Amino acid sequence: MNRTYSLQDLPEIAKEIISSVQSKSLLFYGEMGTGKTTLIKEIVKQLGVDDVAHSPTFSLVNEYLSRKGESIYHFDFYRIEKEEEAYDIGIEEYFYDQNWCLIEWPEKVENLLPLESVEIRLSLNPDNTRTIQI
Repeated sequence: MNRTYSLQDLPEIAKEIISSVQSKSLLFYGEMGTGKTTLIKEIVKQLGVDDVAHSPTFSLVNEYLSRKGESIYHFDFYRIEKEEEAYDIGIEEYFYDQNWCLIEWPEKVENLLPLESVEIRLSLNPDNTRTIQI
């Protein structure tokens, strides 16, 4: 997928991501302000979570429970300085339990990422739309 979209298109984009990816580990790349967290919030909503998702910048991981009882993990590794910090939260258990893992700033833990991951690259355009590449 390679598309340009606006905020109004988020529900459609999120549904398309969920239905088309081959892995539940999604790696979100993009500069600050490109809409990674906003897109993840919509994906979490589309996966059936009633709570409003928010960025786990300080806690590193948030867990959401869908209406079906499935866990969805949202990681934000922006503040990670060493990969060892990710081990402290038990990252390998999260990554390999077959639940959705939505990972912001994956480049901070590059050597720990699941091999079967999908890269999602976001960029901000001058007209305030975003471009997504999967």
